[in-house]
Amino acid sequence: MALYVQKFGGTSVGSVDRIKAVAEKVKGFRDQGHQVVVVVSAMSGETNRLTDMANALNDEPAPREMDMLLSTGEQVTISLLAMALQQIGVSATSHTGAQVGIHTDSAYTKARIQRIETDDLKSDLDEGKVVVVAGFQGVDEDGNITTLGRGGSDTTGVALAAALGADECQIYTDVDGVYTTDPRVCSKAQRLESITVEEMLELASLGSKVLQIRAVEFAGKYNVPLRVLSSFEEGPGTLIVAEADQDEDSMEEPLISGIAFTKNEAKLTLLNTPDVPGVASRILGPIADANIEVDMIVQNVAPAGDYTDFTFTVAKGDYKATKKLLEETVIPDLGGGELRGDDNIAKVSLVGVGMRSHAGVASKMFRVLADENVNIRMVSTSEIKISVVIDEKHMELAVNALHKAFGLDKSDIESE
Repeated sequence: MALYVQKFGGTSVGSVDRIKAVAEKVKGFRDQGHQVVVVVSAMSGETNRLTDMANALNDEPAPREMDMLLSTGEQVTISLLAMALQQIGVSATSHTGAQVGIHTDSAYTKARIQRIETDDLKSDLDEGKVVVVAGFQGVDEDGNITTLGRGGSDTTGVALAAALGADECQIYTDVDGVYTTDPRVCSKAQRLESITVEEMLELASLGSKVLQIRAVEFAGKYNVPLRVLSSFEEGPGTLIVAEADQDEDSMEEPLISGIAFTKNEAKLTLLNTPDVPGVASRILGPIADANIEVDMIVQNVAPAGDYTDFTFTVAKGDYKATKKLLEETVIPDLGGGELRGDDNIAKVSLVGVGMRSHAGVASKMFRVLADENVNIRMVSTSEIKISVVIDEKHMELAVNALHKAFGLDKSDIESE
């Protein structure tokens, strides 16, 4: 007998018929004698519907009230799924995040899990029940309902699996695994049999939407076996593994495991800033104080005592606020400077642990893009990742060209 935590996303529970199908899938595991905890999201479109209603009433709804509102979406799903399971003879009980003991901090709309109390949950499992838990939500120390941010149901699933010592956390979604890149952009994208936690963290942080990055962090930190599966078809999915779990006798890892991309970035450049110590802090400090995250940073080299250009990227949703902050606070503090911005950019990233043992990945990437007449605006690298900022209009061209150039079109792709 094994213990599985299974998470089903909004598309998987998007209608009564789909909820019935989820119930049958869960029943199959229960009939085999396994213990099952099911984490569900709100039905597809429900969170957007609730958000639209809030915005129709208030341009800037209070975060606490937004959490109170949005948490109701999952409450609908857990009760319906519990009813569907009971209808087919499976003993089941539903729990909100607060009822199951998911305690968070008080950062409304983006709370972080601090601890999980599992005694009641384990009692239900020992009684033979399937426990259905509302994803995406918890409760702070004052009893206020909190939410974990978009995609937070993945984090709920992995966190529960870690707290319970589950044999596997299975993330059911509308795709049948993790692909070398988004099949909607590159028709020759291939499903990976497995991928390392390290690679998945990079892909998630760089724009891949299969898993939320916090869920992958939990899986890596607590060594939770994590598998991405399809809700609508059978198959092995993609297993996310610790690097040490890979077969040491297998062939060397491929150079690149995946290509991530995002259009959700904007670039800002401060021209003619003083090239003296402390300027970077004076530029980025107020931005950090406004809780705006900066991604890539480039500062040009200038002769001593001269002026330089300072370029960085932020999320596209933070573009206007950042621009306003620079114009009203930073530039006056620096004594002048010219500001330029561009929110029509894309970031394309190559990810692969094989980069550690291979030279020339960056030069090959740059050559491929040059052959396609794609201009590179910014570059950022890490041990297993290379990212470039390009014009948004060239994104699909760049992804397809790089996918082919690095051998990811092959049908026998695996990350082992």
